[in-house]
Amino acid sequence: MVARLVIAAPASGSGKTTVATGLMAALARSGLTVSPHKVGPDYIDPGYHALATGRPGRNLDAYMCGPELVAPLFAHGARGCDLAVVEGVMGLYDGASGLGELASTAQVAKLLRAPVVLVVDASSQSRSVAALVHGFASWDPGVRIGGVILNKVGSDRHEALLREAMEDVGVPVLGALRRAPQVDTPSRHLGLVPVAERRPDALDAVAAMAAQVRSGCDLEGLLALARTAPPLGAEPWDPADGLSAADRTGRGSARRPVIAVAGGSAFTFSYAEHPELLTAAGAETVTFDPLKDEQLPPGTDGLVIGGGFPEVYAAELSANERLRKAVAELARSGAPVAAECAGLLYLARSLDGQPMCGVLDADARMSGRLTLGYREAVAVRDNSLAVAGTRLRGHEFHRTVIEPGAGADPAWGVVHPERRVEGFVQQGVHASYLHTHWAARPEVARRFAEGCAR
Repeated sequence: MVARLVIAAPASGSGKTTVATGLMAALARSGLTVSPHKVGPDYIDPGYHALATGRPGRNLDAYMCGPELVAPLFAHGARGCDLAVVEGVMGLYDGASGLGELASTAQVAKLLRAPVVLVVDASSQSRSVAALVHGFASWDPGVRIGGVILNKVGSDRHEALLREAMEDVGVPVLGALRRAPQVDTPSRHLGLVPVAERRPDALDAVAAMAAQVRSGCDLEGLLALARTAPPLGAEPWDPADGLSAADRTGRGSARRPVIAVAGGSAFTFSYAEHPELLTAAGAETVTFDPLKDEQLPPGTDGLVIGGGFPEVYAAELSANERLRKAVAELARSGAPVAAECAGLLYLARSLDGQPMCGVLDADARMSGRLTLGYREAVAVRDNSLAVAGTRLRGHEFHRTVIEPGAGADPAWGVVHPERRVEGFVQQGVHASYLHTHWAARPEVARRFAEGCAR
């Protein structure tokens, strides 16, 4: 049984990431093996979690993967660990729009049978904190709020007032944190700046978060609370599940298919389970950096380009003409190419006027509008990832637009929350704004790996 805590808050901006990351780092530095997790589709926070723990940050998304996979995916990531810390998303009870508790931190906490620590921004209140915590603790009897961490406390006097107010609530105060500018992390148009773009500064920020949590929180009390979590009763997710046909992919052949996976500062959005699934399907995955590498990895049979911030690095990506040509040649050969969001932009003819790979007859640019939200989609035609009619759930998160928004053969027909076609399918290329989690559909990884082997 893995001890576990969910770090939640009444609303975004309360300090969940600072507390969760600092707690992960503080406990890891005390000698514990800590498994880091994040509720929802966020790609950036798990990078800081990985820096804090030395383990891959993993997402738990009940919308994209289904509630039934939350506990198995958690158990997979936490295998062999002493403790797991799960950072929530938005406010504790906020989930997928219009779908009740689905994909909320509260739902994930219940699925994991984990106690919740509520991080409260106390900067503009004193006794009202008690009413707020009482309301959150009593809203859903299935959610167990086992402690509170008071954040952005102004002074010793302010802390004393807050603690006095909390005495009658029945929820222990497990920490009180002062404002600390050194733990702040810079933000941009899609949230925090990823670790890959500021690693030395990110290391310093994580160390500061750990120091702040050590000095202001009751670590022994938090550990004791984590150890009250009952047995989970879920078998760990196995990347080989649903991949029975994968034995025909690369195993037993002279060479396993090589799948190049874009990484580096421009392409930081990915799920840890994707390369695990491709490996289970018989492929060899090799990471490369489109900002630095002038050629694809030797023997590349297929290409995965996930999300990230190509708009920030458009000039540098464009300047790497040799790699752009290599990507275009691979796509023209009919090799499978899976591109999500940032990958879609990289395959376009241009991005903000800078030449890109030119695989797609489309141009992309930054816009002032944020596109954000869960989507339900159907594959319009057979492609390198799915057969026509395959339904899955995904997530959009970008401030760019691409014109046209869909090719003659679209990648997806979005059916919820609105109906439209989106993305591009041509030869082996599948390019779309939609981020997907392949653990929900292991056959996607199998089909892609099989296409690469061919």
